[in-house]
Amino acid sequence: MRRYFVLDVFTDRPLAGNPLAVVLDTDGLSPGDMADIAKEFNLSETVFVRPASDAKARADLRIFTPAGEIPFAGHPTIGTAILLAKLDGAQDGETRSFVLNEKVGPVSCTISQKGGAYKANFVLPKLPTFQAVEPDMDLLGRALGLARNQIGLPGHNCSVCDAGVPYPVVPLSGLKAMGDIKINAQALGSCMETIGRLAEVYVYTTECVWPDSDYHVRMFSPAFGITEDPATGSAAAAFTAHIMEIEKPKDGQQNYVIEQGLEMGRPSRIELKLEVGGGRLQQAEIGGQAVIVAEGHLRL
Repeated sequence: MRRYFVLDVFTDRPLAGNPLAVVLDTDGLSPGDMADIAKEFNLSETVFVRPASDAKARADLRIFTPAGEIPFAGHPTIGTAILLAKLDGAQDGETRSFVLNEKVGPVSCTISQKGGAYKANFVLPKLPTFQAVEPDMDLLGRALGLARNQIGLPGHNCSVCDAGVPYPVVPLSGLKAMGDIKINAQALGSCMETIGRLAEVYVYTTECVWPDSDYHVRMFSPAFGITEDPATGSAAAAFTAHIMEIEKPKDGQQNYVIEQGLEMGRPSRIELKLEVGGGRLQQAEIGGQAVIVAEGHLRL
């Protein structure tokens, strides 16, 4: 019997945000067992919590999509941090900090609770990289099911950004273009092959639904068994490099809000905090809330 929880992450209410499974009792599970369990849950990610391998960490995490293991992901980090703080007895008004070891390296987390609502922030384990790319635009249009004039924004270019997991990033003209997307997985694979990437894409526009949002995004990853992801923290982490390149924010703390999942009926809010110095990104944090929606035991 292995205890597990399901949380909705990057939301303050159940049945929104991005669902996450967290398995706590993992002794004796092989990587193959973990992969099979992740397929059974069939969520975008499943976390397996293991005892910390060093005294500085709260726990070690293994993160699996239905297609296999990944070194780092945002909503698993946020959701697991909040779950562990809750299980550790965090009190209202209290702030706790600890480290979670992931394949990408140690991830520093801060968790707070106010009025029963939990929020977590984590520091990016590595600063993101930015690479401008020029995908085949005809293939990209077929991959997204969009007309050529729906792809792109003045002053914005396509890129591959990486903060532990690389993501192709594509700007779109506005909310109508975002709503018109119809993914052709085969064309997407062919398009991304031209820039050395797999069949996935993170699309964004600066036209938003919520008044306090800065970017409206969607994430498609057929290469990893994810038709569409309602909230993608690792992509948001990578996207900070794109923000630095496109917006060139001033020195100091800069805050941004990303809205995602609205087209799926899973509205999600991802908060970014950038520390800029000398025109360069010095540190970045991803923040969001999570709620527990289910718990149980695996008979394995």
